[in-house]
Amino acid sequence: MCSSEPTSRECALIAARAADEKKATDLMVQEVGDLIGVTDYFIIATAANSRQVDAIVDEIEEQLRVQAHVKPLHREGTQDGTWSLLDYGSFVVHVFQPETREYYRLEALWNDAPVVDLAAEAGLTGLEYSDRISKLLKR
Repeated sequence: MCSSEPTSRECALIAARAADEKKATDLMVQEVGDLIGVTDYFIIATAANSRQVDAIVDEIEEQLRVQAHVKPLHREGTQDGTWSLLDYGSFVVHVFQPETREYYRLEALWNDAPVVDLAAEAGLTGLEYSDRISKLLKR
C-alpha cells in the first residue's frame, strides 16, 4: 500500500513511467477498484524477453521505493520469465512477454474498468501498442 503521501493512483503512474523508461510496450493502467474490490489499479506492460521483464520489474520497484517510499507486499513470477507480478496492495503490476499477455488477456477480463490516460496524467508520449491493445484502447 502507498504511504500516506502518494495515492495509489500516483503510485500507479510512477510505475507506468518506470516501465516506459525500460521500453515496455502495450503499457496501460486500469482502474479496477470498483470491479474487483481487492486492489485499485492494475499496471500492465509487455516486455520483449525475460531479461526485459526483469529490468522493467526492477525499475518499477526501485522508482516506487525512491519516489513513493513503498515496497511490494509480494513479488512473484514464472520460472521462465514470461510473467512477473508486484503486489503493492492498492495496486498490482503485471509485466508479461507477448505470448503470455496474449494468453491471459488481463486487460480484456476487466475491459469495463476505466483506463488512465498516460499521456495526460503521466506525461508519456510515443507509447507503442500492438493492434489488439490499440483496438481495446480505441487508438
